Amino acid sequence: MANDILFEGDTTVATRYWHKLEAQKDEHKKEPRIQCDLCPRYCALKPGQRGFCYVRANHNGEVVLTTYGRSSGFCIDPIEKKPLNHFYPGSAVLSFGTAGCNLGCKFCQNWDTTKSREMDKMMSFASPEKIAQAAQDYQCKSVAYTYNDPVIFHEYALDVAHACREKGIKSVAVTAGYICDEPREEFFSVMDAANVDLKAFTEEFYKKETGSHLQPVLDTLEYLYHHTDVWFEITTLLIPGLNDSEAEIEAMTQWGMEHLGPEVPWHFTAFHPDYKMTDLEPTPLDSLLRARDIAKKNGFYYVYSGNVHDKLSSSTFCHHCGQELIGRDWYELSEWNLTADGHCMHCGTALHGRFDPQPGRWGSRRQPIAL
Repeated sequence: MANDILFEGDTTVATRYWHKLEAQKDEHKKEPRIQCDLCPRYCALKPGQRGFCYVRANHNGEVVLTTYGRSSGFCIDPIEKKPLNHFYPGSAVLSFGTAGCNLGCKFCQNWDTTKSREMDKMMSFASPEKIAQAAQDYQCKSVAYTYNDPVIFHEYALDVAHACREKGIKSVAVTAGYICDEPREEFFSVMDAANVDLKAFTEEFYKKETGSHLQPVLDTLEYLYHHTDVWFEITTLLIPGLNDSEAEIEAMTQWGMEHLGPEVPWHFTAFHPDYKMTDLEPTPLDSLLRARDIAKKNGFYYVYSGNVHDKLSSSTFCHHCGQELIGRDWYELSEWNLTADGHCMHCGTALHGRFDPQPGRWGSRRQPIAL
């Protein structure tokens, strides 16, 4: 599916992942088309046409990114908001996104930016170097590519990540993981951490509720675990009646144990009615805690609840002795019982993740900034 909207603007950059399609015999498809090969949608684009994501288009016979350098806004957040609980806890992260998305989630929490067809006209320009400098100036440990899926602004994200690395700033991708093999390898080669949305564990849900497919997301998770050094955590938004059954969570977490490993943190987060799903009830805490219990029963060390206030299921415990290592009250850190090299102070077991000798002190602040 694609959008018949001609691009107007001067922030296009050429992209690599596309190819020309053979001429169609159908008389209604005589216009030459090219196929975008960035994600498994494989949008076939006629001249002047945008893909489903809205930001990649057929411009002069090649696929271009139409929103290079333009952001929907910048904000300094706690890293736990991404959510990442095992990646430099307490640190500040400079968050930004662009417009568009390659999934069509009916429950999108950021629909005002991911679905808006006017967003790319309202955004301001920020070069990769300017973003990296801002992160350094505001003493951010990392930059997060978020709000919309960064795989669709692939070229911009890569350039920002390279600029950040030159200044010692980490890069964090918040993504649904819906990307093809070759661009996946290039994209994650410059990322230091990721949070991947595993939205459900049935093809039916992915097809009906997101307009995509499950297997490419599972492929991304396996690729991250087995072929990269990227620290990643998984998030599953539990939607009452759609993906929150005990059977589905059993199958999902059993797959995770078989194909990934017990040290991967898993966040089960609460759904709030939004976008095209305003008729459903919010996820009750009991559902999140049940999912947490199932995941832990199946062997996962670190399982969290999100979008609700529950200190116990938001905190980190040693998987060996059970002692609290990192206490959390929303995004505020309370307890910190780790040694300087990231081990449990009680039994000496290593906590999986990336840690500084001392926790960050950013707290729960959210600070919008202008670049």
